Amino acid sequence: MTSSRKSALAVGVLFILTFITSIGGVMAYGPILSDPNYIASAGSGTHVFVGAFLELLLILTNIGCATVLFPILKRQNENLALGYVAARIIECTFILVGLLSVLGIETLRQTATAADGNSLITIGKALLAIHDWTFLFGPGTVDGVGTGLILGWLMYKSGLVGRRTALIGVVGGALLATSGIAVLLGVIPRGGAVQGIATIPEVIWEAFLGLYLTFKGFKVAPAVAFESRERLIAPVYAAKAGAA
Repeated sequence: MTSSRKSALAVGVLFILTFITSIGGVMAYGPILSDPNYIASAGSGTHVFVGAFLELLLILTNIGCATVLFPILKRQNENLALGYVAARIIECTFILVGLLSVLGIETLRQTATAADGNSLITIGKALLAIHDWTFLFGPGTVDGVGTGLILGWLMYKSGLVGRRTALIGVVGGALLATSGIAVLLGVIPRGGAVQGIATIPEVIWEAFLGLYLTFKGFKVAPAVAFESRERLIAPVYAAKAGAA
């Protein structure tokens, strides 16, 4: 297995893990994300800690995708490759803040007394609002800029994956980022049909990238092939010049 194939496999697996950990985290959190009165309820909070653990893994896999891809993408455009790494880090920062707000809700639920009921609900709603905003800014906006626009464009220019598919990433990233900004400005409702539809191309792009790189690997990019050809024929031209 070549180093290029190993890198593609690593990136593909990491992208697949981002899907598993992000979806698994939301499912594990359960009612804490949908019930404003959850903080005043009783019962075990193990599911919340499982969700937090999965989101920690999500952070690691997100950054892992960027760091493994950087040496490959910088051959095409180092500034944009750095931009992709930075976008992933910013996205993960938002995810971490949201994760901490959820853990704050669970901690208060387990330690507060029944007499604190009304104030607990108010605090719980505030922490839940923080989580919702961090999701909008991170996976809902910055991810569109990083994994959609920047990574999609670099993949398109390099030819490491099919160019038509890479354009889905560019378009999907633009739609995702635009919908996030539209929600922020109050143009469209959060979680509505418009935002949901705008998310679909980005989901398709990231799912394709994970599966394609895992099972197929990178394509031989034209630029890479040209450079390899130049390295091969350069000694021939040098020998001819010396003979002349």
